[in-house]
Amino acid sequence: MGILKKLASQTAVYGLSSIFGRFLNYLLVPLYTYYFSAAEYGVVSEFYAYAGFFSVVLLFGFETGYFRFRDKDQPLRDVTYSTALVFVLLLNAAFFASITYFNQPLSAALNYPHHPEYLLWFSGILTLDAIAAIPFARLRAENKAFRFAAIKIIEILMTVFLSLFFIVYCPKLYQQNPQSWIATLYQPSIGVGYIFIANLIASGIKFLLLLPQLRGLSWGFDAKLLWRMLSYCAPMVVIGFAGIINEMLDRALLKHLLPYDSQTNMQQLGIYSACYKLSILMSLFIQAFRFAAEPFFFAYADKHDARPVYAKVLKFFVIFCVGIFLLVTLYLDFFQYFLGREFRVGLQVVPILLLANLCLGMYVNLSIWYKLTDRTLLGAAVSLFGALLTIALNIWWIPLFGYLGSAWATLACYATMVILSYGLGQIYYPVNYDIKGIFAYISVGLGLYGLHGFAETIGWQPWLLASALLLVYLLVVLLFEGRGRLRALAKA
Repeated sequence: MGILKKLASQTAVYGLSSIFGRFLNYLLVPLYTYYFSAAEYGVVSEFYAYAGFFSVVLLFGFETGYFRFRDKDQPLRDVTYSTALVFVLLLNAAFFASITYFNQPLSAALNYPHHPEYLLWFSGILTLDAIAAIPFARLRAENKAFRFAAIKIIEILMTVFLSLFFIVYCPKLYQQNPQSWIATLYQPSIGVGYIFIANLIASGIKFLLLLPQLRGLSWGFDAKLLWRMLSYCAPMVVIGFAGIINEMLDRALLKHLLPYDSQTNMQQLGIYSACYKLSILMSLFIQAFRFAAEPFFFAYADKHDARPVYAKVLKFFVIFCVGIFLLVTLYLDFFQYFLGREFRVGLQVVPILLLANLCLGMYVNLSIWYKLTDRTLLGAAVSLFGALLTIALNIWWIPLFGYLGSAWATLACYATMVILSYGLGQIYYPVNYDIKGIFAYISVGLGLYGLHGFAETIGWQPWLLASALLLVYLLVVLLFEGRGRLRALAKA
């Protein structure tokens, strides 16, 4: 099997599980946006924004660190795994104990003094997910993609089932008979808190399914190895933290920087967060690619043709992402119905966020230079610059342009990081990327999107127009890549 074909097949397995699972999870967006107001949905969005920062600290970069120090020799490989697992387990136990002890004052600081349980439930989700990341990393390293995918899908199915149970079924039964058995399970005052409860139970089930992988706790602990991993991973924490700033800070800042009253600010936050979900297809592909590509990049680094292969991977990654961009933007009239009517006023941010995610995916490809050369401090510097740019642009643009300013800030940040990472990569780990070809496909995608907007203004049938333009893009790809060349690249 050709190396690109193998990477594609691994990405497909992770991708299909992610697409299936996230699609089911995506169906929760209309559930939430139809059953909760924009302000109520803003509460959930705010917690998830804060949670992103904690998830980086609680894993401390040990997922990537495990791949970096995982030796081909089985005993050393097991010790690396157990060392990483013990550290993450102890770190998260300390975190959950601290949140439990300081729960009331922390909840008051977040302006949720009457719902301290929200913080406790969510810290439980964070703890379980962080610990589970190391067993999941081992499954990826051992190419056990199907077990990985099965557990992920089960978690999502449970989240969907429990969300429907608590948000749809229980309220109806409670209204019909408040004295029935459902009253022991359901309390209307919890409201959006049932989203947290559903996620917490699903994370607990996922943790139980990963118990066979947790037997690795008995495989030994190497203090010297832990120190080496900490030295390597500490900059990765900075990189991850900066990445979360780029990805999530806008939703944390909107509540405070929008020039309206608190209720309207939460409503705007809910609208922006819901519309952000419409970039899910791009995010799904990037996530699936990350799962497959990170162990692949490390494993293939010693091959004589590693750099040409990395160049081909980036080009075909961009081709696929531009196709996703066109699929969502050209059929946005259809995708909008996944959101409640109150949320559709923010659809203008979707194309911007899709382009931002495209740049993020390119950065994931380009950032391999600092991971392979152990220059994680330089990688951290790029991420920190992006984070500072995100903070500055959000502070500047949110009061002027609202959540549209946040979307543009996200795009500007990721585009800048792509440029910086490419430049540094050419110094420390030069790869001959097909820059002209990459920009050509992005330009074609933007041109077709612009043509679609113009044609709609003169009354062309939107579905036929979208299908025709998407077909044009596919024909362009076939024309310039060709079936024979695609086969040759797959066998490379």
